[in-house]
Amino acid sequence: MLYHLHEMHRSFLTPLMQWADASSKMFTNPVSPLAHTPFSQRIAAGYELMYRLGKDYEKPAFEIDSTEVNGQTIGIIEEVVTNKAFCRLIHFKKDLDAKQTKALKQPTVLLVAPLSGHHSTLLRDTVRGLLHDHDVFITDWTDARMVPLSEGAFHLDDYIFYVQDFIRQLGPDVHVISVCQPTVPVLAAIALMASAKDPKLPKTMTMMGGPIDPRRSPTQVNNLATEKKFSWFENTVIYAVPPNYPGFGRKVYPGFLQHAGFIAMNPGRHAQSHREFYMHLVEGDDEPADSHRKFYDEYNAVLDMPAEYYLDTIKTVFQDFALPMGTWMVGGKQVRPQDITTVALFTVEGELDDISGAGQTQAAHDLCSGIPAEMQQDFVAPGAGHYGIFSGRRWREMVCPKITDFIKKHG
Repeated sequence: MLYHLHEMHRSFLTPLMQWADASSKMFTNPVSPLAHTPFSQRIAAGYELMYRLGKDYEKPAFEIDSTEVNGQTIGIIEEVVTNKAFCRLIHFKKDLDAKQTKALKQPTVLLVAPLSGHHSTLLRDTVRGLLHDHDVFITDWTDARMVPLSEGAFHLDDYIFYVQDFIRQLGPDVHVISVCQPTVPVLAAIALMASAKDPKLPKTMTMMGGPIDPRRSPTQVNNLATEKKFSWFENTVIYAVPPNYPGFGRKVYPGFLQHAGFIAMNPGRHAQSHREFYMHLVEGDDEPADSHRKFYDEYNAVLDMPAEYYLDTIKTVFQDFALPMGTWMVGGKQVRPQDITTVALFTVEGELDDISGAGQTQAAHDLCSGIPAEMQQDFVAPGAGHYGIFSGRRWREMVCPKITDFIKKHG
């Protein structure tokens, strides 16, 4: 019922937000008489703020058209190489012929994006940084409300099987990078492949800011999962997709609830950001105002997660601690990270990460006891929060070069 009420509210707001957007432009367009009236800048700023607070945010584009390799600008073609019901595998293909591509000899990277509320475009900066020295593929998870019921359910186990399929498709010389949520299923996927002596094992696995062992330095996110009973999540945050979407009837954890949770973690920070945005508009300070727009265009664009996948994650990762406890069974087989012996491991954490606490990702080293010490590496990015380890200046200047060096060393 809540999802239906949300859709009714959104339908009601849509014409109002369109009016606010049009009004803002009327008070800023130099050809409009209203733009030359007293207080026009403040009125326009108020209308734009109203529009951005109430508008519906669609999935953004990656907008990666080119990259620079050895001082040369090369075009990028966004190519879907695999299209599964719940995920597309996208290749950021460099616009080169076969001979040039072979001569470039760049290592293949599978970037596993989170399925935790935001779209894979959240890793846009991650992709940009990696493209200089790597051939990059990314998992682009589908909004569950767009997947018809006929496609069946999607569990955490299915996520693991998807990752294994992508590794085998790109392997055996692929390097896997997982950011936040997927560190857990990616480690499970590779551990199961190692136990089965799969010839398509990747060369390296880089794990960034993920809850490998959420018992270490628990954060507000971890505490919510442990303080509430599993039945609370089943009965409180799971809803059926309304009839105006292809996934009508599918049980999901709605994106708008996830977004509300994001905001609730730091309400003061977001309120201050919107106040500053209004003042930048009033003062005609375009650069910071545009930065605000770009950030919230991404931050406010959310997707629905399949209910079974979300509930599996809550129970397996955050309540049972099945991975560090050694009790996780997938398809009747135990997940044994200690069976991994030939895949180099690199863990990355942010010093100020308030989503995956200190030591949660580093726990992978203890679990992967079969990997030789010379094939293991760890880095804590000073001054970086959760998003800083894969986006922004610290990612570009500190983290990305270390990952590049690690892949080169073990490639």
